[in-house]
Amino acid sequence: MDTKQRILDEALTLFSEKGYANVFVADIAKRVGIKAPSLYKHYKNKQAIFDAIIEEMNRRFLEEAGALKINGADAAKDAEIYKHITEEQLITLGNNLFLYFLHDDYTRRFRKMLTIEQFHDKKLATAYMKQYVDDPLSYQGMLFGLMVSSGVLQTENVEIMTLHFYAPIYMLLTICDRNPEREKEALKTMEAHIRQFNKLYARDEKNMQNNKRRSQRRAK
Repeated sequence: MDTKQRILDEALTLFSEKGYANVFVADIAKRVGIKAPSLYKHYKNKQAIFDAIIEEMNRRFLEEAGALKINGADAAKDAEIYKHITEEQLITLGNNLFLYFLHDDYTRRFRKMLTIEQFHDKKLATAYMKQYVDDPLSYQGMLFGLMVSSGVLQTENVEIMTLHFYAPIYMLLTICDRNPEREKEALKTMEAHIRQFNKLYARDEKNMQNNKRRSQRRAK
């Protein structure tokens, strides 16, 4: 791990342990094993470190998305992918993404830090809303809107449909953050949630195909 990456990693650890406001550049430099002037060669201030942490977290997510064979950043490209996957594939994908957000150490530490600090710092409250509310709802809203336009999903209100999909998943994530022993239960709920979502919003033809596949599996 190079010095720039070590700075981000140690800064994130300190932020999640002590809170953003209680950590100073000198503290980060000490944890890395360098002097503060050396740290400034890489990042001009604590805000620059924070911004770089967000960039790194997003980079890691896109890498994970690629491994799961979705784009993660382009709603139009992902809409084309989601059009052609089965309900079972969607459940597997949903579970894998959920487990990534729950267990990826970098993402978990960042979420812990923002969850605590949102009540102490207006700027971090804004970052929290952007990272865990506004951006996910915006992206998924675009994704679902495209799928409605193409006839894969049906709804009179894409915004409400997006809330129906995202809100339970985020709730399950926060439950598992506080009670890790409920992970298995959360995954079962996630599967039931995705099946119910399909029943509510998928076009009849797609529902019939999924029901047929389930019947075939039971018959075996």
